[in-house]
Amino acid sequence: MKRLIAKHVLITGASRGLGRQLALDFSREGAAALALCARNADALQAVKREINEIAPDSNVIAIEADMSRTADIERLFAVALSEFHGRLDVLINNASALGPAPMPLLLDYPLEAFQTVLNTNLVGPYLTIREALPAMFDQGGSIINVTSDAGIVGYPGWGAYGVSKFGLEGLSQTWAAELAETHVRVNWVDPGSMNTAMHRAAEPGEDPKQWADPADVTEVFIYLASDESEGVNGQRFEAQKFNRAERHRAAAS
Repeated sequence: MKRLIAKHVLITGASRGLGRQLALDFSREGAAALALCARNADALQAVKREINEIAPDSNVIAIEADMSRTADIERLFAVALSEFHGRLDVLINNASALGPAPMPLLLDYPLEAFQTVLNTNLVGPYLTIREALPAMFDQGGSIINVTSDAGIVGYPGWGAYGVSKFGLEGLSQTWAAELAETHVRVNWVDPGSMNTAMHRAAEPGEDPKQWADPADVTEVFIYLASDESEGVNGQRFEAQKFNRAERHRAAAS
């Protein structure tokens, strides 16, 4: 059964890795409309073509945008909401910047790079949520932020990326608390170690074969985007541990 029928969805960082896989799987689950954004327009168009092969009737728009830039975020939502006639059911804040690779210690971290990572990974999601809320207040909506275990443990060498994810955890908790009396829910997902270009750049000495394929971690996102998770708010999920028992636990919390 397709679980995302009639859903209008916006996914940031959708040109590769987890974002690309989410776009493909959401289209398979029947999403009515998808707005996909990333900095690489060519890669984004390639994802759009893949979706058109899977679901020829899907309404897919590809928007080149940099989540570290306020003007790009404002333009992204202006285009998406115009195309969606003001409707938005699901926002997935997936776009992330790693920063310099190999990642330097904080003492040696270039200030400009530090600021860019925080703008992309923390300020960007704050702004996208703020832009999305007016379209969600009336009919409700699901906001899903992509976090990391580097946001709960201060690993040496993970620098601005780790700091930004610590911030995103707090941002998610605060938005969830402030929106608790509305029909908008905010949850966040740690996808775990995945075989993506970003993770390979972060840990070039490791064997990527030991990491999960992005296709193996999208189930929790589909759950949180669907009506099945109605009422689930303010929770942190580990995608690689998500199963039926976890689904029932979340619904009961």
